[in-house]
Amino acid sequence: MPYTKSDFNHKKILITGGAGFIGSNLAFYFQENYPTCKVVVFDIFRSEATFSNGNLKSFGHFKNLLGFRGEVISGDINDALALEQLSSYQFDIIFHEAAISDTTVLDQNIMVKTNVNAFKNILELAQKSSATVVYASSAATYGDAPSPQRVGCEQPQNVYGFSKLAMDNLACEFCIQNPKMSVIGLRYFNVYGPREYFKNTTASMVLQLGLQILSGKTPRLFYGSDKIVRDFIYIEDVIQANIKASVSGKSGVYNVGTAIPRSFQDIADILQKELGTELGTEYFQNPYSAYQMYTEADITLTCKELGYEPRFSLEEGIKAYASEIKRIYDCEVKHG
Repeated sequence: MPYTKSDFNHKKILITGGAGFIGSNLAFYFQENYPTCKVVVFDIFRSEATFSNGNLKSFGHFKNLLGFRGEVISGDINDALALEQLSSYQFDIIFHEAAISDTTVLDQNIMVKTNVNAFKNILELAQKSSATVVYASSAATYGDAPSPQRVGCEQPQNVYGFSKLAMDNLACEFCIQNPKMSVIGLRYFNVYGPREYFKNTTASMVLQLGLQILSGKTPRLFYGSDKIVRDFIYIEDVIQANIKASVSGKSGVYNVGTAIPRSFQDIADILQKELGTELGTEYFQNPYSAYQMYTEADITLTCKELGYEPRFSLEEGIKAYASEIKRIYDCEVKHG
């Protein structure tokens, strides 16, 4: 259902990273609600290329776009010429989801080049048609800052968080120079939901534990997981935030979470209820010397200025997701 009274029909929309988790959900949101909206998906798609940590360089997957009828372009956001070619479309809105989102990547050069330098080219592309830009920032900008995390209290602990904060700073400077344009950064907290499977080991714990349970394995958690809490947010609330940001006329950085942190133990327990199992929980020692025990998004400004209102509790989100987790297990894990 539409999240705003604004009409996107006949609008031209670019979604970078549109074959990824959040980008593909955005693409289908517009297709399902605004039949005459022109949506262009731009994604590098996956190859066999990996980072030094062994993880894939791209999580974009064609299966995330099965049923999508808009235009699909394979391209790299690091390729300035490819982005230049997009300027002929004269987009009204750009949703910039493309990035290296793997927080364990250690190659600082490629992380900054892809997340920060390419973003400058996206902003220049938007400037040519005065397009609104909504881009993916991250709660990783906060690092181990105390909860609730608020914009302005950033302490990034890895190069991924650093790169996202650098994007926010770049957007701020751009808006000072172009005050009539709207550029909104959304700091996603722990997102889960359909079309995340191809993120592999970086997919949410909701999906990973769900697949463990369906395979008959007892869910495994760190000792004390009832006290390790995160701000888990269902994908539909993330899409809501993106849509409302795109018509807000605002510029700035906003948290996107629920403001109600929940534990990893809660996830395991709710999943077993929804999947009809009673496997209990197996615990093991946390191997990390430094580990974030608590995240909570302060969404006061997001609600006030963007009109955002999270609708899914963890129970409601997992209930909505359960049938898709079963489908993934049957189609991709058992027979993939």
